[in-house]
Amino acid sequence: MRWAILRELARGDLRVRELTAALDEPQSLVSYHLRRLRSSGLVATRRSSFDGRDAYYRVDLARCQDLFADTGAALHPALRLVAPPAPPPADRARVLFLCTGNSSRSQIAEGLLRQMAPDRAEAFSAGSRPKAVHPEAIRTMSERGIDISGARSKHLSVFATDRFDYVVSLCDRVREVCPEFPGTPRTAHWSVPDPAAEPERSGAFARVADELTERIRFFLHVLALRPTTPESN
Repeated sequence: MRWAILRELARGDLRVRELTAALDEPQSLVSYHLRRLRSSGLVATRRSSFDGRDAYYRVDLARCQDLFADTGAALHPALRLVAPPAPPPADRARVLFLCTGNSSRSQIAEGLLRQMAPDRAEAFSAGSRPKAVHPEAIRTMSERGIDISGARSKHLSVFATDRFDYVVSLCDRVREVCPEFPGTPRTAHWSVPDPAAEPERSGAFARVADELTERIRFFLHVLALRPTTPESN
């Protein structure tokens, strides 16, 4: 059961009722195993910014990676796990990042993916209620050697007829209003807090950039293994 939960969360952040439906198991059983995974530090929870009564669960892939590596090395030195580099894809994947304002999280994610995988992905971003790109997002990315000063916020309707391989929602609110895009792209939800809503903005933007960097690092392996379809050629 715990392995099944981890597999579901590896695809994106989910609420308890979504895990219950995906696994076709009683909520009490799923909640029990989620508590065990949380106590082991393998799963974390974050209160939904859309509905405070909800919580999103996410798997800590970096901790899973470390534990697998430690387990192999403990059994035999030859089994020390070293993550291979993501193989280059046959073509570049088109990835759309969404958040409400398209001013911080999605702009940061777009800039990071472009910098981390220019030969593997085309990155785009949009929002349901776009507003000007936040100065702290520009400054935070500049500190990482990425210039997004020329970025402009866009409404998600701009891409209504575009085809994407992946659509990734970064905001609990935009997930609830995300439209369907042509070609049935694969979707994922990353429940990332709005750094502009935090009291100490400078540190909040840095934390969001760090979290998105880690998520994208693992996401690159997903992109590399995606099946090639006639529509993506």
